[in-house]
Amino acid sequence: MARCVTCGDELHPERAEKYDYCTKRRCRELNARPPTIAAVAVSKAADHYLVLNERIEEDLASGKYQDQRKSSSVATGGARPKRAHAYPGVAKSVRRAPAPRKPDRSWSRSHQELAVIYNARGMGPDEIATKLDLDRYTVTQMLLAAKNRVKP
Repeated sequence: MARCVTCGDELHPERAEKYDYCTKRRCRELNARPPTIAAVAVSKAADHYLVLNERIEEDLASGKYQDQRKSSSVATGGARPKRAHAYPGVAKSVRRAPAPRKPDRSWSRSHQELAVIYNARGMGPDEIATKLDLDRYTVTQMLLAAKNRVKP
């Protein structure tokens, strides 16, 4: 017959299969340990937690609960294969400076005043260009010209 490790009382056979202490308050307080919980799949949609036991610990160590999309190198044990380029013979294109543009004054005074007002409200050249139906370069030139204009 199994006995409690704290008080020495006899344990019920079913209890003795899993525990080595009795159900008295003092014995539980001294011997009971809270279960270890592991978060194995935490996401925005649903969190998945497991109570760790020997089997679950082995599964975690083997990588069973690992997200294959994020870390295939850990689960397979090898390095992740390098991704081939879509066009293997073509190197990355080098960005070239745009050709210099001729300064032109293809805007009206009212457009320039609107661009200055929009810019003062925090809009960028791209937003202003969309709003005034102009290109970004023209808007930038309008804002620079307005900035450089001397007020009498």
